[in-house]
Amino acid sequence: MLDPARSFDIIGDVHGCAQTLERLLDTLGYARVGGVWRHPRRQALFLGDIVDRGPRIREALHIVHDMVEAGQAFCIMGNHEYNALAWETPALPGSGKAYVREHTPRHARLIDETLTQFAQHPGDWHDFLAWFYEMPLFVDAGRFRLVHACWDPLLIEPLRQQYPRGCIDEHFVQASAVSGSFASNVCNRLLRGTDMRLPDGLTLTGGDGLTRAFFRTKFWEEDPQTYGDIVFQPDALPAEVASAPLSHTQKNALLRYEEEEPLLFVGHYWRSGRPTPIRPNLACLDYSAVLYGKLVAYRLDDETRIDPHKFVWVDVDRPQDTQ
Repeated sequence: MLDPARSFDIIGDVHGCAQTLERLLDTLGYARVGGVWRHPRRQALFLGDIVDRGPRIREALHIVHDMVEAGQAFCIMGNHEYNALAWETPALPGSGKAYVREHTPRHARLIDETLTQFAQHPGDWHDFLAWFYEMPLFVDAGRFRLVHACWDPLLIEPLRQQYPRGCIDEHFVQASAVSGSFASNVCNRLLRGTDMRLPDGLTLTGGDGLTRAFFRTKFWEEDPQTYGDIVFQPDALPAEVASAPLSHTQKNALLRYEEEEPLLFVGHYWRSGRPTPIRPNLACLDYSAVLYGKLVAYRLDDETRIDPHKFVWVDVDRPQDTQ
């Protein structure tokens, strides 16, 4: 687990950008010794989504896995690791599905790059799938917390009772195929975050080319009044939607992460611009590395509020990870 004798470098979504990851580790003072990136005083903490989209997915997984095995890193599960397990896991009989994550063209598109890069390495893929089950869905270290998308204590506490380490199993993944089940709610909320349906049957096609009827929402806003107050994604809402008022029911359904809670680090949300805290106790470290943004880390020592000066990043050039 986490090494309490060390300080930590918390790293956002890698998405197969292995060369960029090595540049970031080098910038952070890690060195490759015996084939493993190591630091004498620090431990890397990855926020998940090592797989999918990028040009060197298998290489990125080997870097992170080898660091974890050597005690130099720790990695939680992202929605893309969960998606891979769900894609490969047969659904329960009588569910009407062949696999937990149905093999639709949309789902195939998201995992295609990963499967292509592992096509000649089926043993490797099998081993990594097994390793994904060793990634917890959350970490609560007391003064700080890690989750890929959203911290929801009403789901995390019962999950902790069932799985004390936060690591789920194949039965849980199969159960997550049932919409509205506890397993489904856990995987959706912790790994994908909170969302809200667009009004009046509207859909929105994002920068990733996917069309959605929902948009990602903030889970910390104190007194939101409009749809625009709670949107948390790169794709803007249409002006008429952004200015539309939230109903009383919608406001009451929103999750809130209070300012007196421990430090919380998430990935997942495709931010842009200069890395900065969202709030004094909340930071997102996903800055769209695979879309030629930034691969970002936060250097956590003993502070109890996020220091804007402790973000470290490398910019992703197109030649770097596409040559």
